[in-house]
Amino acid sequence: MTRDENLKGRWEGLQKKLSNQFADGEAMDLDAIIYVIGVQELGQPHKKFKKDHKIDLMHIAICRLLEPYGYYEFDYFDEEGWPHYKILEQLPTLKAGEQSVLMKEAIVNYFINNGYID
Repeated sequence: MTRDENLKGRWEGLQKKLSNQFADGEAMDLDAIIYVIGVQELGQPHKKFKKDHKIDLMHIAICRLLEPYGYYEFDYFDEEGWPHYKILEQLPTLKAGEQSVLMKEAIVNYFINNGYID
């Protein structure tokens, strides 16, 4: 099995598991999963968030997801408990498909490292 096929299988399994847990089985897209990761990283899963905070949560998730790749580094928590990251390296210019593959790989690795999937 190639690396891409392995990633595709893991992504589909993870997407199904998350969709069943958080969306009553309705397929969650990449943005929805990134949002869930942001909420997880903030540690306030039962709080209702306004639209601008949802964007901030997705930013937190993207920073956390790309931290192992050397693009971001955790910096500090602010007085409200929100994590802040600093940029270590600018992201390379990627085509939409390449960007999607990078994020899916980072998400799968995130959930493997957190013990959610094998």
